[in-house]
Amino acid sequence: MASSSFTSKEITAINLILLISLTPILRIACESPSCERTFTSIISFGDSLADTGNKLHLSNTNNPPASASPPYGETYFKSPTGRCSDGRLIIDFIAQYLGVPLVPPYIGGKVANFGAGVNFAVAGATALDKPFFEERGVDIPVWNGSLGTQLSWFKDLLPSLCKTSSDYDELFERSLFLVGEIGGNDYNHALLAGVSMEVVETFVSPVVAAIVSTVNELLDLGARTLVVPGNFPIGCSAAYLTTFMTNSSTKDYDPQTGCLNWLNNFAMQHNTMLRTELARIQESHPHANIIYADYYNAAMQLFLNPYKFGFSKGAITACCGGKGPYHYNTSEMCGQPLATVCADSSQYVNWDGLHLTEAAYSFIFKALFQGPHTVPPFSSLCSAASHPQYDQ
Repeated sequence: MASSSFTSKEITAINLILLISLTPILRIACESPSCERTFTSIISFGDSLADTGNKLHLSNTNNPPASASPPYGETYFKSPTGRCSDGRLIIDFIAQYLGVPLVPPYIGGKVANFGAGVNFAVAGATALDKPFFEERGVDIPVWNGSLGTQLSWFKDLLPSLCKTSSDYDELFERSLFLVGEIGGNDYNHALLAGVSMEVVETFVSPVVAAIVSTVNELLDLGARTLVVPGNFPIGCSAAYLTTFMTNSSTKDYDPQTGCLNWLNNFAMQHNTMLRTELARIQESHPHANIIYADYYNAAMQLFLNPYKFGFSKGAITACCGGKGPYHYNTSEMCGQPLATVCADSSQYVNWDGLHLTEAAYSFIFKALFQGPHTVPPFSSLCSAASHPQYDQ
């Protein structure tokens, strides 16, 4: 299997250079008056890592997504909500931390319910539009919810949310814009369909460009604070570990985590390019707060030592799924009749092979929004006293 263009050591070095070079820029952002604000709403874009029900409402009632069936939602909501987990997602923990209602999905929602935010994220969504993939022979199962489409939905909704100029200013001043995670499916759909890594590597630049374009457009509209996540360590995904399982070359695997090195190196390649571009945007918008959320390293703690953090069943075996060494099988997917589910999802990091458990998302949320894995630290924007403790 071909490796990424950069080695992990090269990417680590690049990230260190970026952090050093960004320090003056980040200091400007954190010293701006906007750091004292509190947030009253969340505007979200992305894919299944943030979708709170859009895919469910977009789907044909005769062919609902797996997230519409038990055991999805069993932990917190006690029934399926369209979230791709057993319970809450990172966006839910953010909302509870900020003291605002859980963010409702745009599709099927009512404007009257969007006062504290609205979620445009769609499970399976891509950063790029369908024609990009059609030209390359890649099938995209979710074609009507790309990042560009989500941004169009937001702009269409704006007149209903903002009746006056003061409403408009208030919305953009007091909203936290969550742009992603997005882009992962641009790679997932292709790699899991057998497209070579050499081809998929050419997707990185246009994917990052699409994310950057959305960030710039939101800034032009008036957004003040944007959180832009990078990609997770996809080489630790049970779906990828099953699809690319091999005994022929142990160097493909990280001996400490059991994850696929070449896929994690690829995720870091995407993240490094994204961070570089966000630094450029921040430099030209010193009075905005553009926060990079390091999903990769926040989650990697769990894959390096899940037992230390209470995940007694490890990090790379799915809680819900079918037969196989990672409890993942495309003919016995979580939510389907033949799938089985673990007794206690809180002991697992991985939920269904592609997504994580509520317990894992809770850990990652704390590492990001109450810990060191956002750049600049999210906690620098708001004093702890201004927020109620979120529901654990």
